[in-house]
Amino acid sequence: MTSSIRHVTIDCADAYRLAAFWAEVLGQPVHEDDKPGDEEALIEGAGLLFVTVTEPKTVKNRLHLDLQPQDRTRDEEIERLLAVGATLVDDRRNADGRGWAVLADPEGNEFCVERGAAERAG
Repeated sequence: MTSSIRHVTIDCADAYRLAAFWAEVLGQPVHEDDKPGDEEALIEGAGLLFVTVTEPKTVKNRLHLDLQPQDRTRDEEIERLLAVGATLVDDRRNADGRGWAVLADPEGNEFCVERGAAERAG
């Protein structure tokens, strides 16, 4: 027998608030049973579980998500994410169209945005 990953669990200060941000990013809902103030919040379709902890984030993430836009360019997706509350941490986009951008969610967890699916195919 083997194991499978059920969730990627993200410790945070406010589980529902951070889940709501990621639900907007991914276009998937926060689980219907989860409400503001809950200690846990789940985005079931993405396998992301957010858990409220008392310790603050102190160092760079050892694990991060790489996003690939499916219906827009990388640059369009970065603009959308900035508008919903992400911040730009490091811009590694190159003049030739390659590269990525490092963003952070509202609690400072880093993630990358790579070229979109159509950009990779082209």
